[in-house]
Amino acid sequence: MSNLNSFGARANLRVNDDTYQIYRLDAVNGPGLDVHTLPYGLKILLENLLRTENGVDVHADDIKALAGWDPDSHPNREIAFSPARVVLQDFTGVPAVVDLAAMREAMSALGATPKKSIRWCPWNWLSITRLS
Repeated sequence: MSNLNSFGARANLRVNDDTYQIYRLDAVNGPGLDVHTLPYGLKILLENLLRTENGVDVHADDIKALAGWDPDSHPNREIAFSPARVVLQDFTGVPAVVDLAAMREAMSALGATPKKSIRWCPWNWLSITRLS
């Protein structure tokens, strides 16, 4: 599924001879949208939404809702967070992988397709590395 670019946030960053694709937060602007005052964690979520906007799981309205975050208001929508990488320490990573494997096994036992248990997560690779 191709990613949309509703805010024109996708840009290229050239560093020496390399070019990287980035998503500019300042492209999300307009009345009530102030990305400069967002807490750092919400800026990470905003970049993630810009990168994964596809019109199905992430819509332009989701991006606007996050960019217009009001710390005094009650949240009225969920945010689709799709991490590109998850790094877990050894003692938390193993149980997480076991839980995911158990969920897929349970789906299979119920006659469902295990690959659909986490459709957004590629399972063609798995790497567990001890960091200590």
